[in-house]
Amino acid sequence: MTAPGSIAALSPKPMLDRVASPADLRALPDRDLPQLADELRREVIEVVSQTGGHLGSSLGVVELTVALHAVFDTPRDKLIWDVGHQCYPHKILTGRRDRMLTLRQAGGLSGFTKRSESEYDPFGAAHSSTSISAALGFAMAREMGQAVGDTVAVIGDGAITAGMAYEAMNHAGHLGKRLFVILNDNDMSIAPPVGAMQTYLNSIASKGPLATLKAIAEGLEDHLPAPLREGARRAREMVGDRPTGVTLFEKLGFSYFGPVNGHDIPMLLHALRSMRERAEGPVLLHVVTKKGCGYPPAEGADDKYHGVGKFDIATGRQHKTPANAPNYTAVFGQTLTEEAARDPRIVAITAAMPGGTGLDVMQKRFPARVFDVGIAEQHGVTFAAGLAAGGMKPFCAIYSSFLQRGYDQIVHDVALQNLPVRFMIDRAGLVGQDGATHAGAFDTMFLANLPNMTVMAAGDEAELVHMIATAAAHDDGPISLRYPRGEGVGVPMPDRGEPLAIGKGRILREGSDVALVSFGAHLSEALAAATILEAEGISATVADARFAKPLDQGLIDQLHRHHRALVTLEQGSTGGFGALVLHHLAASGALDRRGVVRTMTLPDRFIDQASPAQMYAWAGLAASDIAATVRAVVLPARSMGVVNLR
Repeated sequence: MTAPGSIAALSPKPMLDRVASPADLRALPDRDLPQLADELRREVIEVVSQTGGHLGSSLGVVELTVALHAVFDTPRDKLIWDVGHQCYPHKILTGRRDRMLTLRQAGGLSGFTKRSESEYDPFGAAHSSTSISAALGFAMAREMGQAVGDTVAVIGDGAITAGMAYEAMNHAGHLGKRLFVILNDNDMSIAPPVGAMQTYLNSIASKGPLATLKAIAEGLEDHLPAPLREGARRAREMVGDRPTGVTLFEKLGFSYFGPVNGHDIPMLLHALRSMRERAEGPVLLHVVTKKGCGYPPAEGADDKYHGVGKFDIATGRQHKTPANAPNYTAVFGQTLTEEAARDPRIVAITAAMPGGTGLDVMQKRFPARVFDVGIAEQHGVTFAAGLAAGGMKPFCAIYSSFLQRGYDQIVHDVALQNLPVRFMIDRAGLVGQDGATHAGAFDTMFLANLPNMTVMAAGDEAELVHMIATAAAHDDGPISLRYPRGEGVGVPMPDRGEPLAIGKGRILREGSDVALVSFGAHLSEALAAATILEAEGISATVADARFAKPLDQGLIDQLHRHHRALVTLEQGSTGGFGALVLHHLAASGALDRRGVVRTMTLPDRFIDQASPAQMYAWAGLAASDIAATVRAVVLPARSMGVVNLR
């Protein structure tokens, strides 16, 4: 009997069953590849229905994935998927089919490309717009004698709007070395792509397939029916010969051709083979695809099933567990919208993630006051700085791991000028199935060391409401607020947020042996640890620091003075809140007196995907770990009669 959830339980696929690696695929005749693509699409749907994940983007590149592996000699040729959320078909074809049901699970396959997972993943991804830079690096390694074949970057129309992609293309054009860029134009990134580049791509695509083929395209024209062949040739000549018809990509030094139908395997094969045979310098192939292609529920969804939970294949209905408490992101979106209704100076900025950050709520109510800058965190930060300098109250909502990309702008354009930009940092801490690439581990450390910056973290969803009000009222320089992904803890919610006193924490539970000082959403674990310790006769105070900067030095001094031990807790890396506490106690001389201080942070390693609870357990930050740390310092001190100096 087949075990539920096993690969063997998936429907039989005779063509796919013959492909254990891309070498097997390349041995198939071209006529068999459309059937292989159909079976591959079914497999992706069946897998993701059981695991959840990035479905729509993967379905959109099924034919392209088959064609790329049929034409290029992977893994010698380097195939680099930008972001990597469209790589499920690639994983199935590259020896990982039997592990696909472990996708995004503890100990299983990553949801993105990962170098340590397969030789067919030459470059790890998960953040956008890096593929062309990496592919160019591989190409130059080849030119300098390394065992690298052709290099191919597959980048979406959303990802190519980012400045880094153009920096790479400009450099590639300058170097003039052989390199292939596949522009996957599905007119639908996570949020609808914005900006002039999308309008430009749409204008190219609207001319119809093969409208702007040039030198390499002559081979394609020979395979078109006569009427289309002549029309394509005229279009190519018109665009190629007129100065105003030269594409932006050609101005950057690329040979451009397309657009071609990304779901037509014969057309893709001929285009890719022509490129590979004739290219000398950098080439860009413009491929038009449909996100969610082949699965009607995905094709009809607003987000094309970009990220889904487990679902019923027949209906597309996702299996969602009822929430026990409000979602932090939803609380942020609703609360900021209410604040914006009261204050017309409030505006919001997102980097292509209005839904992911909760700003879609405000966007629907106040569309003129929400700015989606595209995948351009650097621009978004400086744009927010300009808004602040112009008298507005900008809320810049960006995931913690994405905010890293705008750090120079935070330092130079915001903090240095002491501009009141409000940074709303979603996905702070460990995030679950997206794994290490999306973990928000470093923002406290890299923000709290900046002059003029105020750094807050919400201990629960009610505190989030108050801290949004605090940020709205704060005009004295930049301020940041971090909060995690997922549900809150179920505390009573206020009707309206009240601004907090800057730099002041709070005590939630009084004790005498140890002080647990939490910064951020690990507050619930601190309270759980205190309950464990109480049953063992160890009395714990629990404090919510609220602010890492300015630090509540009076509260820290009091807690250190009146307890045998002080333990700090945070959902971030070393160098963050705990380091600030240690620095203060050392500078004040308090560490010279008796009394133990311990800091509990994320460990100095990246933590792979699992549930957030499992990841924090691996990190040594579960309530039981906190209790164990306290026992190790309090019990010896108690047995020796050690107390702090008063």
